[in-house]
Amino acid sequence: MQFLAQIALGEGLLSVFMCQNDPGLCDEWDAVAGGNRAFVFTGELAAVGVPAVGEVQLGEVSAIKIVDVAAPDYDEARRRFGSEEGVGQRVVLGQLGGEPSWLQGEETPDCGDCGKAMTLAAQLEEGHQYETGANFGGGCAYAFHCSGCLTAAFLWQQ
Repeated sequence: MQFLAQIALGEGLLSVFMCQNDPGLCDEWDAVAGGNRAFVFTGELAAVGVPAVGEVQLGEVSAIKIVDVAAPDYDEARRRFGSEEGVGQRVVLGQLGGEPSWLQGEETPDCGDCGKAMTLAAQLEEGHQYETGANFGGGCAYAFHCSGCLTAAFLWQQ
């Protein structure tokens, strides 16, 4: 699985992974089919280096700048940010928390442990450059977590 993102949560660190088999067919758009995984790690954590063997598929690592935009929803926040900064909306790479802006239809996963609806940790866009962006089929990805059970889920829509 390809590592995609780490997101700091109050209770730990959310790490997101997605299947990148060629030719694919991992059902990575489904939160529970096994083609992607998300984990909440707690306790003492340390960074690891790039593996010495294997293929590195994303040749670039990016940190993001978090900008607070006062808007009623994600789509309006992207529009306002683009307008205020004089850039295209594609510069915005997602949101932390809030409500998902679903592309197809609502798919909030339930926690496999307690059965309650999970909370959105982040909505992620593919990125600005094809060579270094994640592959969400031209769509968006959604990372969720259950703070009570320390479980997580990940899916995407196009």
